[in-house]
Amino acid sequence: MRAMTYRGPYKVRVEEKDRPRIEHPNDAIVRVTLAAICGSDLHLYHGLMPDTRIGHTFGHEFIGVVDEVGSSVESLQVGDRVMVPFNIACGTCFFCARGLISNCHNVNPNATAVGGIYGYSHTTGGYDGGQAEYVRVPFADVGPSVIPEGISDENALMMTDALSTGYFGAQLGGTREGDTVVVFGAGPVGLYAARSSWLMGAGRVIVVDYLDYRLQKAREFAYAETVDFGAVDDIVLHLKRMTDHLGADVVIDAVGAEADGNLAQHITSAKFKLQGGSPVALNWAIDSVRKGGTVSVMGAYGPLFSAVKFGDALNKGLTLRMNQAPVKRQWPRLFEHIRSGALDPSAIITHRIPLEHIAEAYHVFSSKLDDCIKTVIVPESAAWTAA
Repeated sequence: MRAMTYRGPYKVRVEEKDRPRIEHPNDAIVRVTLAAICGSDLHLYHGLMPDTRIGHTFGHEFIGVVDEVGSSVESLQVGDRVMVPFNIACGTCFFCARGLISNCHNVNPNATAVGGIYGYSHTTGGYDGGQAEYVRVPFADVGPSVIPEGISDENALMMTDALSTGYFGAQLGGTREGDTVVVFGAGPVGLYAARSSWLMGAGRVIVVDYLDYRLQKAREFAYAETVDFGAVDDIVLHLKRMTDHLGADVVIDAVGAEADGNLAQHITSAKFKLQGGSPVALNWAIDSVRKGGTVSVMGAYGPLFSAVKFGDALNKGLTLRMNQAPVKRQWPRLFEHIRSGALDPSAIITHRIPLEHIAEAYHVFSSKLDDCIKTVIVPESAAWTAA
């Protein structure tokens, strides 16, 4: 089969790999019909995540058709059109039994730190991901679900991570009616978090980024006020002035490990790998939320130390909430929002690119060329089109 493979930082290509096979009676093999590149895939692409091995196939956002099932699979049949959450979970361990499916203890040798994730290095179990023609899906009775009638392929694809993660980020903020919510980052997760904040009762939503086209999308898609942090002298002071000098009630970090805004932090994290990620956005979140407020962290960080302002968080009495999103838990409510017309997740998709052009797709997305916000990867041969 054809699959994206990692060849080192900034180097990916399509190669022939063995088609995955059933390794356990509860496995399924899914033929991928659509995949996507996530912002957190760029952390792998840039060489920031530990134990990203040559030959690994990325991609934790994908949907497809069941091609083969193991002997004990009961919930799926060959031919089913399925959406697959990025979390790999057993459904029965201590954490799964408590709804913490993103923290499953049975799917990753490094499970004390993180559960299993498709296509996200051996730190998260070493499972090959969905930027390929076929994927092995373990615990097929737990993770994937048949795509319901009325849910388009592209909307289902967005629900496998980005939309569910953004919605979960807004949930973790504990937004109450009338709250002011600030979202750092106008990428897909930030856009979804901002839009979801309205659904949870926010009275005001402000999105911070530095790229004009992403800020424009935040105004159009998320109905948010926007701030270009590069156009103000001090983003924290600017946000304080916008919020009666108190700070926002809720701040969501939807940026993560590669945040711009502080050269020293960026160099020590991105260039020298001395931190688990640049904590610029997280520190801005801590500084710009009001005392007693909540910071929700959705941006991905590596397992190394990061220079976070924990003392400030302590002294301000903040609530810090974070986790990898338990994707499948979000789906019932998101189905309702999509069917009612309150959400159209596919509206942020800007590019649809054949798998054969995966190297160019990563370059465009990483370098933020051609006003790229969200890229869908099509395994079958297809013409390159921009939405």
